[in-house]
Amino acid sequence: MYPDDFLQKKLNERISHDALRSLRLPDGKADFCSNDYLGMVHDRKIITHDTDNASGSTGSRLLAGNHPLTETVEKQIASFHQAPTALLFNSGYDANLGLLSCVPQKGDTIYYDQLCHASIRDGMRLSFAQSFSFVHNDMNDLEKKIQQHASGNLFIVTESVFSMDGDICPLSNLVAISQRYNAHLIIDEAHATGVIGEEGEGLVQQQQYQHSVFARVHTFGKACGCHGAVVLGSASLRSYLINFARSLIYSTALPEHAVAAIGESYRLFPGMHTQRAKLKVLVQRFQEANLAYEKLISFTPIQAVIVPGNEAVKHLAMQLQDIGLDVRPILYPTVPKGKERLRIVLHAFNTDDEMEKLITCLQ
Repeated sequence: MYPDDFLQKKLNERISHDALRSLRLPDGKADFCSNDYLGMVHDRKIITHDTDNASGSTGSRLLAGNHPLTETVEKQIASFHQAPTALLFNSGYDANLGLLSCVPQKGDTIYYDQLCHASIRDGMRLSFAQSFSFVHNDMNDLEKKIQQHASGNLFIVTESVFSMDGDICPLSNLVAISQRYNAHLIIDEAHATGVIGEEGEGLVQQQQYQHSVFARVHTFGKACGCHGAVVLGSASLRSYLINFARSLIYSTALPEHAVAAIGESYRLFPGMHTQRAKLKVLVQRFQEANLAYEKLISFTPIQAVIVPGNEAVKHLAMQLQDIGLDVRPILYPTVPKGKERLRIVLHAFNTDDEMEKLITCLQ
C-alpha cells in the first residue's frame, strides 16, 4: 500500500472541527436541498428523442469535439440572452476558471465580492492579476478599493444571486461604478438562470443591462436541469477564450446528447411561468414565517437559516432528516464561523404539506 499518512493530518483537522464532508445518496425524502428550482429533473422534463446523438465527443473542440449541434445551440442561447456570442463550457466551474484565469493579465486589477463562489476565486488565483475583495454588496467599499488599488485593465466580478445567502447584487450601482472607472463587469448568473425574469433570462436582462456587462456566465446544472455552462460576450471575447481559456482548450468537449439536453432546456424553461409563480408563493410563505432561528432576507428560492456552530446546525439538519425533509447543513469553513446555516432550497414541486412540515419544525 502506498503511504498516505500525510493526508490524515488535514482530515483530522476537519474531524476536530466537526466539519468532515462525505457523500450521500438520495433516499426519497422531500427535496429542500437540490438546485432543481423549476423541477426540470424532478419532473423528467428534458427528453431528447434524437438517438443519433453520440455518447462521446471524441476530443476537445479545437480537435475532434466541435459539432454543428454545438454551434447551433450556442447561437440559440446567445439569441435568447440578447448577447453577440455564446461559448459553451463543460461546467460553471470550468467557465469561471477559464474566463478569469486568462482574461485579466499581469498588471491588471480584479475586484470581487467577498461572497463570490469558489470557482471565481480559483480562476483569479490562476491569473497573474492582482485581486481585492470588497464587502458583500457594499458599493462604497468597492469604490474605495478601486480608488486605492487600480492598475491596468480593471475587472469587477460578482454574482447576480448568491448561492449561500440567496440575496441579489445591486446591479444598477455596479454598472454605474464600472462605467465611472472604465472597468469590465463580469456577472455570474448561475442561480438566476431560469428563475429571475419573466422568462428566466437572468438578472442582467431583467434589468436591461445586457449591453453594459462585459461577460455573463450562465450555468445549466441548476434550474436548467442539465449540465454545462456558457460565457456570453462579444465576438472578440469568444475568440479570445477559444485561444487562451485552458479549461476549454484542454478538456474533452461536451458530447452531443449533453448539448441536445441544453438546447431542449432552453426551449422549455422560458415558458415555465407557472413554476416561477409557484416559487414566488413559496418564497413569500417562508419569509413571512416566524421561526425560532435567524432567517436571512431572500426573495429567491435560496433561503438561509442561521444556526451558529457546526455541531448545532448538523444536529438540527438531522432532526429535519428524521421527519423526511432533505435539508442539508452548510458548515464552517464553507461559510464564516458563526454563520453556519441550513441552506433551504425551495422548488416548484414542493407541496403545501411539505412546506408546513418544514416551517413547523423550525418554529
